[in-house]
Amino acid sequence: MGSVRDGDWDGEYSQVGDKGDVAFLDYQDDRSLHDYDLLEEGPVVISFPFPFINGKPRSALVGETLADSITIKNTTGDSRELWGVRIFSSSPEDSYLLSLMKPPSTDADEESHRRFVGSTFLEDRVLQPGQTLTIWISCRPKDIGLQTSVIHFDLEEEKIERVAFLLAEDEVSQALFSAKPYARAPSRGKRFSHDQYVAGKRPPRQSSHGFKYNLPKYLIPQDIREIIESKQVPDVIMEGLNHKDYVNFFSTLIVMEEIHLEEEMRAHDMECVTMRRRGNHFLSLEVPALAERRPSLVVGDYILAHLVTSQNGNQSYQGYIHRIEADEIFLKFDKTLHWSHRDDDLYNVSFSYNRMNMRRLYHAVQSAENLGPDILFPSHSSRKRVIQTTPLRPLNQNINREQAHSVEKILGCRGGPPYIIHGPPGTGKTMTIVEAILQLYTYQRKTRILVCASSNSAADHVLQKLFDREESGVRENELFRLNAMSRPYEDVKPEFIRFCFFDDMVFKCPPVKALLRYKIIVSTYMSASLLCAEGIRRGHFTHIFLDEAGQASEPETMIPISNLCARETVIVLAGDPKQLGPVIYSKDAESYGLGKSYLERLFECDNYTGGDENYVTKLLRNYRCHPAILKLPSDLFYDGELIASKEETEETESTLYDLVDLPNNSFPVLFIGIQGCDEREGSNPSWFNRIEASKVVDIIRKLNNDIDLDDGDIGVITPYRQQVLKLKKAFESLDMPNVKVGSVEQFQGQERRIIIISTVRSTIKHNEFDRVHNLGFLSNPRRFNVAITRAKSLLIIVGNPHIINKDPHWDKLLQYCVENGSYKGCPLPVLEAQSQADEFGGYDDKSGIPNQYTNESGWDKENPKQYPNEDGWDYIPPPNQEWSGTGWDEPLPSQYPNEVVPPNQECSGTGWDEPLPSQYPNEVVPPNQDYSETGWDEPLPSQYSWEGQNVPNQSSSEAKWGNDVSNHSNEGRWGDDVLNKLSDDENDDVEWGDEGFNHDFNVVECNEDVLSQYLKDAESVEDAALLESNELRQSHNSSEVYPRRKERGECSSK
Repeated sequence: MGSVRDGDWDGEYSQVGDKGDVAFLDYQDDRSLHDYDLLEEGPVVISFPFPFINGKPRSALVGETLADSITIKNTTGDSRELWGVRIFSSSPEDSYLLSLMKPPSTDADEESHRRFVGSTFLEDRVLQPGQTLTIWISCRPKDIGLQTSVIHFDLEEEKIERVAFLLAEDEVSQALFSAKPYARAPSRGKRFSHDQYVAGKRPPRQSSHGFKYNLPKYLIPQDIREIIESKQVPDVIMEGLNHKDYVNFFSTLIVMEEIHLEEEMRAHDMECVTMRRRGNHFLSLEVPALAERRPSLVVGDYILAHLVTSQNGNQSYQGYIHRIEADEIFLKFDKTLHWSHRDDDLYNVSFSYNRMNMRRLYHAVQSAENLGPDILFPSHSSRKRVIQTTPLRPLNQNINREQAHSVEKILGCRGGPPYIIHGPPGTGKTMTIVEAILQLYTYQRKTRILVCASSNSAADHVLQKLFDREESGVRENELFRLNAMSRPYEDVKPEFIRFCFFDDMVFKCPPVKALLRYKIIVSTYMSASLLCAEGIRRGHFTHIFLDEAGQASEPETMIPISNLCARETVIVLAGDPKQLGPVIYSKDAESYGLGKSYLERLFECDNYTGGDENYVTKLLRNYRCHPAILKLPSDLFYDGELIASKEETEETESTLYDLVDLPNNSFPVLFIGIQGCDEREGSNPSWFNRIEASKVVDIIRKLNNDIDLDDGDIGVITPYRQQVLKLKKAFESLDMPNVKVGSVEQFQGQERRIIIISTVRSTIKHNEFDRVHNLGFLSNPRRFNVAITRAKSLLIIVGNPHIINKDPHWDKLLQYCVENGSYKGCPLPVLEAQSQADEFGGYDDKSGIPNQYTNESGWDKENPKQYPNEDGWDYIPPPNQEWSGTGWDEPLPSQYPNEVVPPNQECSGTGWDEPLPSQYPNEVVPPNQDYSETGWDEPLPSQYSWEGQNVPNQSSSEAKWGNDVSNHSNEGRWGDDVLNKLSDDENDDVEWGDEGFNHDFNVVECNEDVLSQYLKDAESVEDAALLESNELRQSHNSSEVYPRRKERGECSSK
């Protein structure tokens, strides 16, 4: 590891930092904490305990003892003194022991355990020339998670340290272990040549009878391709979005996205891979990270496979994807390949990008030419709308007045600009549009309604709301759920199947005559293009409802609007632009406008900015979340406007809270800190964390003791597909199959009584990769917002606080839990507020008083508030406010008993005397505020100068103490016997140099006898060093005033 600087043994310091910093160590840190080079060691060579296996810490079962030897070899011809070996620090505390004998195993006899002696310190001894001393280090973990220890070896003039890492596991985490270490998939990025290929067998067509209208090819123009591939920005993009160039603007953005997807697809080409025979009709290919859309494949896409040992030269075979399961695709090739294939054959494979969805986007954007400015660029200048309404007879008696009012507006609307229902999570946006749909269905029987959502799960959620309610009265033959052919049949719940159209378990679009009979059709945005292809004309639908509109790009939203909307069609958008936005793969296309939803852009139009009820309704009453769950997202994203309207109180959920040992029953947000190990397996780049998975299982086991709780009441959100699969495996083995596990995207628009979030990450190393590829939780505020607002009664976060706190939003959540006494687990990192206080070791380096958020020296140590009122501290101004005073005479103001006044706070007096001015009792005078009553010896004139002979200049804030007045506006001299009193404790020695010090444009010289005291309470900083410099720094351009401390030693590499 390295050497500790000479003399730092007693300084409680090491190369890894202070004693408490051992809990913050990252085993993947670049400092190579767990490895060393024998050639660089010497003359005494010390081995590392518990060496890593495949780059990961070794595992130890909770409750069992794991031991390893440490050898200390004297390679010289002289004797060397080993003054001692000690465990400098451990996390968890006291988890490691040292011994001269090998510790007995857990199942050893009682006599062996009785004879064993372990300690945190081994006494000194002499190492003879060439001698190797063997000592032992052991760990018996009490709970799962990373166990870390720093060991110091004191060898005469040098000190060497080693770091030990172990991963404590239980039976659940070990059951999820994969013996297949991660290795990158076979070489990717090479584009194979497939000049000729044998065509494969296509899947069945979406429509068995053929579509009436087929999409054009929409090939990318070569000149636009060359501009984009050369990293230039087309002029139409630089000019920005306007009505004239609407089609060209969005078409070019789609081209940028498509070119990026082509490049991404080429990066996933594979070499020397095998395929497995699946029955008589399919060959399957494993594609790592397919579940995370790397690459993004759907049924109907195809690959080109070239047999490595082929005797036919460059002969390749086209294979169409017929089914996708997890990370496997099922392919159909020409029958000749199926006949000759052997499972050990090696193939080079390239993926081809399916352009169907892109062609749908191009078509939607071009069809938008038929839309007027009321749809694309609505404004007051085009047409002011006033919607006439009639009182609503609600079908759902639970809707509030804002929801009822928005339904009235929708019912009274007759075409024109879209009507928007927006609001934070849990405010009933979907409930509102369902009420509007059912009102139209019940009382306006001639209406035809299309309901679109951004995902299958969101569309299914609307479907369920429509037929689940007894008062809805929707006939089964008048409600239809349109599915894409690529959707797996088993992905649809059995209760939804009766609303779908399929053949041989493959979803299809029914003919136009059947479609025209349905009064309500539910679809995704993309699948809505099938309606146009079948021949549904513009104006057929009287109302188009777009739920979760913030998740779709504008071209995607245009698929149902531009193809099916007529002048009198009513368009209703529901969503929240502060939740999940569109998923765009090209960062350039995203930044230039493709990442902004149609919903979000409409809020830039003047109709919607003022909250005009003829255009928009904002819902603020949250009926989902406990107030404590709601407060943080309300403050962070919605200006604190959310109104908690959930009727249940903590008493109704007290059993749940007791089962998870919630520290604060009035605060059902719990952060469980755990330092696990993020892993990958095989050639799959997706991450998982077995330690976190085990903790999640443990929580759910405890919750299952509540007989009133169903597995379906629990949801687990995690950002990585492999963690989803590991958790599902664990739940199935424990007979808990109904617990829903999924990504944030799969939970948007949904809720659960209890939500558990597994953040997975335990190292910071790959966070930037996750950000670029839109993975993980960090650096994605919208994903964070959705994740923490799915829970109704209890929210539990399981994660590594040392990784989470790198993101400002997650850091605030961590602080929120800590401040409310609802954190359990591994030692905490320095939080944002603490870090401000601890930047100089918890104390202001100039004055020595506690900083704004410190929990030392008279501040509440458990839950420090920003400006505490306890222990005589009425109001503590934040540090770094300007001041220009010199010294204080006794007594000090009561506001700062026994402490100095915060640095850099402007005042204009010299010595303070009692009483303080009545205008500001018990307070320091605010900076830059004129005053004339101070309570000082004599009244001050309005321009801050004393009346009398010995008066400093007007702008001066310091005076020479003696008989004469300094002519310098900011300079003075102190008398020889003046003390600058900063504390009452005369035992804290601080030496000030004899050269004076600099004081922000105010220079004051002190003689060598002037003493300043650094701290009152030595216990506040247990290792405060003696200030021992004999010089004080002097500069006219600096505001720092500080005695030099004895520098704390740092480790140097050996």
